[in-house]
Amino acid sequence: MTLWQNLSNQITQASGESFTLKNYRGAGGGCINEAAVLEGKDGRSFFVKLNRPELEDMFAAEAEGLHALGEPGEIRVPTPVCHGITDGRSYLIMEHIPLGGPRNSQAFGEQLARLHQHIQPRHGWHRDNTIGSTPQINTWSDDWVHFWREHRLGYQLGRARDQGAGRTLLEAVEQLMASLPAFFTDYRPQASVLHGDLWGGNHDSDAQGNPVIFDPAVYYGDRETDVAMTELFGGCDRDFYAAYDATWQRDAGYGVRKDLYNLYHLLNHFNLFGGGYAGQSERLARRLLAEVKG
Repeated sequence: MTLWQNLSNQITQASGESFTLKNYRGAGGGCINEAAVLEGKDGRSFFVKLNRPELEDMFAAEAEGLHALGEPGEIRVPTPVCHGITDGRSYLIMEHIPLGGPRNSQAFGEQLARLHQHIQPRHGWHRDNTIGSTPQINTWSDDWVHFWREHRLGYQLGRARDQGAGRTLLEAVEQLMASLPAFFTDYRPQASVLHGDLWGGNHDSDAQGNPVIFDPAVYYGDRETDVAMTELFGGCDRDFYAAYDATWQRDAGYGVRKDLYNLYHLLNHFNLFGGGYAGQSERLARRLLAEVKG
């Protein structure tokens, strides 16, 4: 029995509806996973991610993240179906949503802001997950500054040190971590449910133009982190930000803190890919330090 037939059987067991495979085709899975679309004879289709068997827990966390984002009903998210290991591969199967429809930036801004209005008392999540393929530590904390220092910048800094990052980068980030309270003197963020990795490649529109978000790195924290990442790689347009602010206005200090939040992602890119991300991270850390000294 082939891998695709085994996955089809998993769909049948998880959904309670018989799924007979008609066709399968490769799909864009990014740089972390392989991906495919399974098409059934009944017209249903499912999106599948595949990786090494030892990464099954990564898919389990992603399935829980998709559920956490979809449960409030504010924005469309692929519904997870099942995950596990078969034929020596870990897998995650979810609803297949054909993408590439007309973009509705206003709807996306409004829906993301409404999603962020679903809050918890503490920052973090009930389990760790991954950002790309990097572990993401989500230990609960009542203190956002502590959470960001220890579980975001501090964790990435430790990995950067292990990767052989230069002394000047390490020192700049260490100094910034010591100065974090200065960015929150009159701002106490609530713990919103977050996508966690909301760059331009992780949101799109369905055929009807409804916004869709996917490939999450979910946790609860400052909503500004999600908005900041929309500006890092392929930013959204003015209509998106205007609609977001009309639904839930960003704090006046966002313009500075967005760099603080995007530093986490730049450090992660250095740890994953190396290259020019070291210099970019250091320049951003020093610009933030200048804000403190200024």
